[in-house]
Amino acid sequence: MRLATSRVLAPVDDAPVWSIVCFFVARAHRGRGLMRRLIEGAVAHARRAGARLVEAYPVEPRAAVVPPVFAWTGLVSAFRKTRFTEVARRSPSRPIMRRRIRR
Repeated sequence: MRLATSRVLAPVDDAPVWSIVCFFVARAHRGRGLMRRLIEGAVAHARRAGARLVEAYPVEPRAAVVPPVFAWTGLVSAFRKTRFTEVARRSPSRPIMRRRIRR
């Protein structure tokens, strides 16, 4: 419901989407590509459940190093590497990204 009323992350259209909204990766496991694996796992789960679109709301950092506290929604680079594309951007650092699921 919060996404539906968000000024920045409100729905792009009426298409039904599954949303990836946050991640938690323990400090000891960061920097190993785990976020991409988590994204792929979420997409696989959505596919098995019949989803056609998966949407995400990552951050595109302005600096080279992002403090973990600001990366909990995921990074744009990880979503691009997993075949998500930007479909809207209402804030300089928060695009809305989607991936179409083929069965």
